[in-house]
Amino acid sequence: MARTRTRARLRTPAVIASAAALLAVTGCGAADMTKQASPFAAPADIKTVTLSVQSWVGAQANVAVAQKILQDELGYRVDLVQTDEVPAWDALSQGRVDAILEDWGHPDQEQLYVKDKKTIVPGGDLGVTGHIGWYVPKYWADEHPDVTDWKNLDKYAGELRTAESGDKGQLMDGSPSYVTNDKALVKNLGLDYKVVFAGSEAAQITQMQQFAKEKKPFLSYWYQPQWLFNEVPMVEVKLPEYSDACAAKDPADIDCAYPTTPLQKYLNADFSERGGDAAAFLKKFNWSEEDQNEVSELIASERLSPDEAAGRWVEEHPETWKKWLQG
Repeated sequence: MARTRTRARLRTPAVIASAAALLAVTGCGAADMTKQASPFAAPADIKTVTLSVQSWVGAQANVAVAQKILQDELGYRVDLVQTDEVPAWDALSQGRVDAILEDWGHPDQEQLYVKDKKTIVPGGDLGVTGHIGWYVPKYWADEHPDVTDWKNLDKYAGELRTAESGDKGQLMDGSPSYVTNDKALVKNLGLDYKVVFAGSEAAQITQMQQFAKEKKPFLSYWYQPQWLFNEVPMVEVKLPEYSDACAAKDPADIDCAYPTTPLQKYLNADFSERGGDAAAFLKKFNWSEEDQNEVSELIASERLSPDEAAGRWVEEHPETWKKWLQG
């Protein structure tokens, strides 16, 4: 939710071995899988795939559906490793995971592992376009249309003060593990705000739902695609226009909006070449923002397990996923 999520969406790892466990560990503490031996020891006759899972629910939705099809249609055992954004690249390079299904753009890692070391290869578009920005609830923007221009934010800082932000307005972020530009933006744009971390995507969602229930104003780092827009309509605040020149600045000097990013998949190079049906399937895995949000909402809002949510989507959309299995 890189979320430049450079969410992420980003974003808190624990090793998990089933889809049912996935939801339970969202927001747990990080574990660097690049410094550990593989936790999985499959018999030689068992086909296995290990997928990296980021902590935001959209990424979990991707993996849940991929896991369901790999298991039920292709006969693989699927192991899941939940990792933060940058450690996931290290683990992928070393073969500790086979694939990342949602990357928001990590140019340094792409240069190192894809172009220089050639230990990671692109796996194709996910089919979803990601965008990070600052958002306010629509009910508040309707009352104060000028709040959607960053130049007017200080006018409303007093209304956005919280116990955590003190005498400044609160800009709510999610997990501290997300790589964001928000502190730099607040400083470089001279805004009377303080970045306050909710702690996780789930905690951030809970806070926004509570603000919306009470019809209170809020300003939040947020991203699309995200199912919460269906429940809490939000309007993006216009920041200074994004440019490649701005993005190339030192992170501390960033003073422009986030880019719009076609989300990408990446595979371990050896797995891409020798991964057989699993690798071929993951390269073809491509769905829409609507598909992802459908599964995400089942997980996060309706409290289905990832496996149950994926099962429901697979049952209802065979015309989409059966294309991923065609040779």
